[in-house]
Amino acid sequence: MNDVSRSFRGNSNAARDIAHHLHPYTNFKKHEETGPLTIVRGRGIYVTDDDGKEYIEGMAGLWSAALGFSNERLATVAYEQMKQLPFYHAFNQRSHEPAINLAEKLKQMAPVEMSKVFFANSGSEANDTVVKMVWYMNNSLGRPNKKKIVSRLKGYHGITVASGSLTGLPTNHRSFDLPIAGVVHTSTPHYYRGAQPGETEDQFATRCAEELEALIVKEGGADHVAAMICEPVMGAGGVIVPPKGYYEKIQAVCRKYDMLFVADEVICGFGRTGNVWGSQTMNIKPDILTCAKALSASFLPISAVMVNEKVYQALMSESDKIGTWGHGFTYSGHPVAAAVALEAQKIYDEIDLFGHARRMSPIFTRHIQSFADHPLVGEAMSVGMVGALEVVADKKTKTPFDLATVGAGNRVYNHAVARGLFIRNMGDRVAICPPLIINESELADLFGRLRQSLDAALADLRSEGHFKG
Repeated sequence: MNDVSRSFRGNSNAARDIAHHLHPYTNFKKHEETGPLTIVRGRGIYVTDDDGKEYIEGMAGLWSAALGFSNERLATVAYEQMKQLPFYHAFNQRSHEPAINLAEKLKQMAPVEMSKVFFANSGSEANDTVVKMVWYMNNSLGRPNKKKIVSRLKGYHGITVASGSLTGLPTNHRSFDLPIAGVVHTSTPHYYRGAQPGETEDQFATRCAEELEALIVKEGGADHVAAMICEPVMGAGGVIVPPKGYYEKIQAVCRKYDMLFVADEVICGFGRTGNVWGSQTMNIKPDILTCAKALSASFLPISAVMVNEKVYQALMSESDKIGTWGHGFTYSGHPVAAAVALEAQKIYDEIDLFGHARRMSPIFTRHIQSFADHPLVGEAMSVGMVGALEVVADKKTKTPFDLATVGAGNRVYNHAVARGLFIRNMGDRVAICPPLIINESELADLFGRLRQSLDAALADLRSEGHFKG
């Protein structure tokens, strides 16, 4: 341990965290030097650290806490289920009511007709399961070479070996020896950054589809390429909303080559985009749909994979041939997590959470668009209750700041934290994704703090000579 980290002495939260806790998505050297920001409680859209400072959680934790950070009903349901049946598994044809009820509810909610629901514990596990399903299905159908899966650059689908390979972000591949063979990536449908001079949104969407088809042909066509996976709105890649018509065009390509279409609804599901599913917002007709996060309002870990009848029949046939579907997790459909997830869905219905999100969406959009003329903002993008601002050095030319030496997005983040607001910067794209329960006055407060943070970052960049505008 270095000299700086030794300054965290005694039995403080920070000292014990540095000594014992290995964090996800963390620069470990920096963590030793600066220590953690420790959260101790939550209420509504707010969380409080161990110094008593309160923050607006402008990212709903990790795109996920739809009901915020306190709900007595969900706590009570968890307690009651723990008293009745605290754990049971779903292996070897065992079951329990919470899993049965939740599977039934999800099928009723699905954006297209689905056949069965498989439960896991995270979005990563759900998407990892999809990879195995695709391979298993094509073996069942006598197509042993049809195994390749197309994802997109800047897509995010998780962090296990298979789902981390689907993810199209360099830091999730570097030094992990990813992606694995059989996963290929096509272009990002980001019009602001990807369009050619004079290209319309429709022309850009057409080009994306043409690039997808060229990739499929290069990888062996219908005999070798099995599926494509997409987030309806790309989240961790920067909150990227594809142009109108994009999904119609790429789904047509997938149909041409007899590929499954997988909708990763881990972030977009349960009201985030203004509809129950991002697939509805973006006119996607998935064969397989994955969801997590707001499935349980993030009160407990649980995820789901919904498959249509075509997929299920192939899985059933092969499992009968082998004697089992040799996949699953100890906690698949855990009774407490399933009971909490089902109660979360009941609460969503009772308080009309999805309707509330739709009513707040235009207000959210107006706030996001109000930043379009800010000197630092190149793009202001949103759909439903998720949005992003791209911080640029020159609005006219879209010239970015140097990420390594300037870190403009990180400056905005740090100023936001100082003002009691949690956002997320992905490079120089700053994301906002608040709990869906947020009201109009709270939105105004959130975006007021964000504007102060952008103004403070602008002042820093000007004083240091990084911004001339």
